[in-house]
Amino acid sequence: MLNLKLSHNPLIQYRPIRTSDLEVLEKIHGDLFPIRYESEFFQNVVNGRDIVSWGAVDRNRPNGQSDELIGFVTARTVLAKDSDIEEFLRYDSSRSEQTLIYILTLGVADSYRNLGIASSLIREVIKYASNIPTCRAVYLHVISYNNPAIYLYKKMSFQCVRRLSAFYFINGQHYDAYLFIYYVNGGRSPCSPLELIKLLVISAKSGFKTVAAKLWRKEERKPSKWSKCKDSGSLLPTKHNKRMSTEGALSQFV
Repeated sequence: MLNLKLSHNPLIQYRPIRTSDLEVLEKIHGDLFPIRYESEFFQNVVNGRDIVSWGAVDRNRPNGQSDELIGFVTARTVLAKDSDIEEFLRYDSSRSEQTLIYILTLGVADSYRNLGIASSLIREVIKYASNIPTCRAVYLHVISYNNPAIYLYKKMSFQCVRRLSAFYFINGQHYDAYLFIYYVNGGRSPCSPLELIKLLVISAKSGFKTVAAKLWRKEERKPSKWSKCKDSGSLLPTKHNKRMSTEGALSQFV
């Protein structure tokens, strides 16, 4: 279906971001995000320094603009053991090589929205992560008022696992954020409270009632660190490490 904001039928293709995209990449970020990124960030993106990226282009775009970016996603590989989501992973901590992919920024030019471009860019990241044997998940943060992004990630089977209070500091104001995770290559979340209860029941039936009772009392003595996410029904810890950095701070779909 033709986007009413476009005067032609777009032909969207995807490719890596190149050094020739620098100016347009900076402009789109400036148009879409309420914060300003350092020039070093853009240099790292276009030169592939510690950042992987995909760009969307419209091959039917007129006036010699058929190879100009109209959408993008940028991401970085991080070690699972060094990430701030380690508590949400069930993996072998003795294997120090296990990794994650963190989505830094995601955006689509205004006139090209609602064409499935953001979804396709995310699928590129998921495919990339799935092809890395050591990778266990793709994750990102979304500012709490960005309802289109929240809807998109839920639709694409990302799990909302945490709400972070005052995570962002933009133009003198604090904003909450949601943490979303998409597990790959056998990565999975740790034992949920329901799974823990089931495990204790099984242990009791197996003759380990005393051990189960001790474990249960131990958990009861611990102060609760979980609050309920009203949007997703997930269990969310109330404490977190605040991040005020601008690089990858928004991870928004726009």
